[in-house]
Amino acid sequence: MINFENTEIAFAYRSNHELKKAYWLFSMIASPKLVKTGKHFINFCNKLHLPINWAIKPTIYKQFCGGITLDECLPLANNLTKFKVYSILDYSSECQESEAAFQHVLNEISYSIELAAQNKNIAYTVFKPSALAREELLVKVSSGEILSDNEKKEVADFKNRLDILCKKAFDNNIRILIDAEDHSYLKIVDDTTVELMKKYNKENAIVFITLQMYRWDRLDYLRDLIAEARITGYKPGVKLVRGAYMERERRRAAEKGYPSPIYPDKAGSDDGYDGAQKLCVENIDIVSLFSGTHNEQSCEYLVNLMAENKLQPGDNRIFFSQLLGMSDHLSFNLAAAGYNVAKYIPYGPVREVLPYLIRRAEENTSVAGQTGRELRLITKELNRRKIKV
Repeated sequence: MINFENTEIAFAYRSNHELKKAYWLFSMIASPKLVKTGKHFINFCNKLHLPINWAIKPTIYKQFCGGITLDECLPLANNLTKFKVYSILDYSSECQESEAAFQHVLNEISYSIELAAQNKNIAYTVFKPSALAREELLVKVSSGEILSDNEKKEVADFKNRLDILCKKAFDNNIRILIDAEDHSYLKIVDDTTVELMKKYNKENAIVFITLQMYRWDRLDYLRDLIAEARITGYKPGVKLVRGAYMERERRRAAEKGYPSPIYPDKAGSDDGYDGAQKLCVENIDIVSLFSGTHNEQSCEYLVNLMAENKLQPGDNRIFFSQLLGMSDHLSFNLAAAGYNVAKYIPYGPVREVLPYLIRRAEENTSVAGQTGRELRLITKELNRRKIKV
């Protein structure tokens, strides 16, 4: 059994100064009132184009992001590899609205694929579909509304951008994760991702679909996906997450009068997530699994599933993953035990990654025990190092 309480391993890559900063940051995030006030302040400053880098970059940005550019992230990626942890460089731009912005994101992700092909420390590439088309358009097509000729062309352009990226990943033999996002426009994302898996995953899983397991319909979706893959003859790449839009999804469902797509309680999400892990491992002959979780029990469950199914810790079809700046006790202790682990390293200009940073702060406030666990483990390691805060 892996000892996730080993903080010496968990924080070996962090200096004393970095650990102390993390302690103070999580202490502040522990206050829901402070997070809410900070969110309003950041949005206010952003709306008026007031300078905010001075406050954001040395604090929450430094904890959860790797840098402004891809190249800025490379020293961190190289450092993580010393501790047997791979990297995933995530350009955290989302909800773009102009053709120029879409092209910029397309170029950025293309470059990340080229970089990954040259750097064995980078295990996957990733992108957010909402950075490659107008959100309003994605919502409209997902809801089945009638599209104008111009909108039909926009949808075709969106699908073509995704195909360009997946073909480049295929040509370079680099696995690519297509992130799941808001429920209101997930249908077009899922449908397009499945089309691309059928096209590029005939030999190996290159393209990965993302399933948010806090949704009660996802386990059946996964079951049907695997059944279809066996018939059609492709190998699904499956990235599992619990999901990061819980409050927004529930609020929208209440406002619009449709059933919430989210499980009513955490236990439902946990059961759905672990049920999906079990389904993937049971079908490991065709499925590749990317388990993105900060839940210790789910990590232990997958470790046990692998042992029960006689899979080696380093089996290349299974990866564990956590976000930079969170759950280091899982990432580094799993890696030390020989399991494949990759840290998600978001990057981009401060203003562009603000939605991501706000979600991280809110997640650490709302997820039961998340901030308390981070603080407890950081404090334990500071005490072990005999560092006062």
